[in-house]
Amino acid sequence: MVCIRQATIEDLLAMQACNLMCLPENYQMKYYFYHMLSWPQLLFVAEDYGGSIVGYVLAKMEEDPSEPCHGHITSLAVLRSHRKLGLATKLMSAAQAAMDQVFGAEYVSLHVRRSNRAAFNLYTSTLGYQIQDIEAKYYADGEDAFDMRKLLRQPQPKKHHHHHHHGPDNSKSLLSRENLLGVLQSNEI
Repeated sequence: MVCIRQATIEDLLAMQACNLMCLPENYQMKYYFYHMLSWPQLLFVAEDYGGSIVGYVLAKMEEDPSEPCHGHITSLAVLRSHRKLGLATKLMSAAQAAMDQVFGAEYVSLHVRRSNRAAFNLYTSTLGYQIQDIEAKYYADGEDAFDMRKLLRQPQPKKHHHHHHHGPDNSKSLLSRENLLGVLQSNEI
């Protein structure tokens, strides 16, 4: 059995090892730490019954004030030995749900190699992403990227149009423990 759970700081080395085995886009450990310290709610791992990390998603919130609130998938990988189990879909769904429920993200963005048909099919067919743009020579080896987006909620009007006569609504700011446990338990396969 493989379970999906929120990553902890102890998982970062295993996440990096998984990344190195699966992907040509690799990161220094400080980049993993940056994600963990900034957006711990958005990092998830797939852990097998032996306690090994067999997949992960590394995600963040984009902080450009000129754009609507949105999340970004930095990296997603599942070991070859554990593919076709739906783990990538579950990891992505967990990160997307946290972006929505914790941060109120309007949409999620990601980049995918033009040649990566398996990932492209996962994002479009299974997860409902659409191509926003093509970024020429995005990758270090000169390959183009599809810049993809998935809408999580209807776009909000600009904040200053609201005239609230009561305190801020914090109900959306934290993923409730029950909610999170529900998400995690439903992800066991």
